[in-house]
Amino acid sequence: MEGIGSVSDVHIASDRPLISVVVPVRNGLPWLDDQLRALAAQELPGRYEVVVADNGSNDGSIQLVEQWSARDDRIRLVDASAQPGPSVARNVGARSARAALLAFCDADDVVAPGWLAAAVDALSGSDLVAGAFDFGVLQGRPPSPPTPAATGQLGFLPFALGANLAVRRDAFEAVRGFREDLRVGEDIDLSWRLQLAGYRFAVADSVIVDKREQAGGWRTLRAAFGYGKSGPLLFRHYRAHGMRRDTRGALKAWLWLVVTSPGLVVPARRQQWARTFGIRAGRLAGSVGRLSFFP
Repeated sequence: MEGIGSVSDVHIASDRPLISVVVPVRNGLPWLDDQLRALAAQELPGRYEVVVADNGSNDGSIQLVEQWSARDDRIRLVDASAQPGPSVARNVGARSARAALLAFCDADDVVAPGWLAAAVDALSGSDLVAGAFDFGVLQGRPPSPPTPAATGQLGFLPFALGANLAVRRDAFEAVRGFREDLRVGEDIDLSWRLQLAGYRFAVADSVIVDKREQAGGWRTLRAAFGYGKSGPLLFRHYRAHGMRRDTRGALKAWLWLVVTSPGLVVPARRQQWARTFGIRAGRLAGSVGRLSFFP
């Protein structure tokens, strides 16, 4: 698998972008405009494109993208509404993309300055790149140290998250992209399939996305519950490859939830508690639904 040179060494064909950014969206207002503005401001010594894959929006997101397309020909809209789900939207966007390199981000976050150039550089020596997240900026706090995707909480290989990953198209197509039957955890599954197939994985702290967290404990809990449910499903697929349960870690998490529950009267503590509880409760629910115990 031959790599490309650094961003400063690549010769760019005038009619073909160096990298395509795929943004899946379903009812992305009001945050989509912020993301498109950040993407349009990226600096790269060569052409890039932004493919917004609409997964059935009815809130004005389509009209917003069309307005952006009218004034910036690097941004275009594709219809990905035939089947609901972020995997479908990302795959449709990737098929429509014209570059040999692909980058993925979400509609409700904001890519940092230099995000795209850093992704191209990181792909010079790897096939899949996991970017990092800043959880402070969009929450009105000072910038936080870049945090990469979790690498140990599932007891298997490291992984990238769909909100900030870059991949070489040939590798992406070789494993047939995202699994469209997965509504959550599809990015983890893609990361693991690529690594098991022998493709090179790297974490790049310089590929930064400002992450927007859902406001409110209930929204946090609901999102975490969905992520938690993906654990048992992934365990069914990957235990034969070495994925292991961490029963001790699960017990520690439940003990922490019990011990810290009196502190929920303090609003600042509720989000972390809701996230941890949602993940653990989701894993238990997924274990029952999938008949595969993964706490």
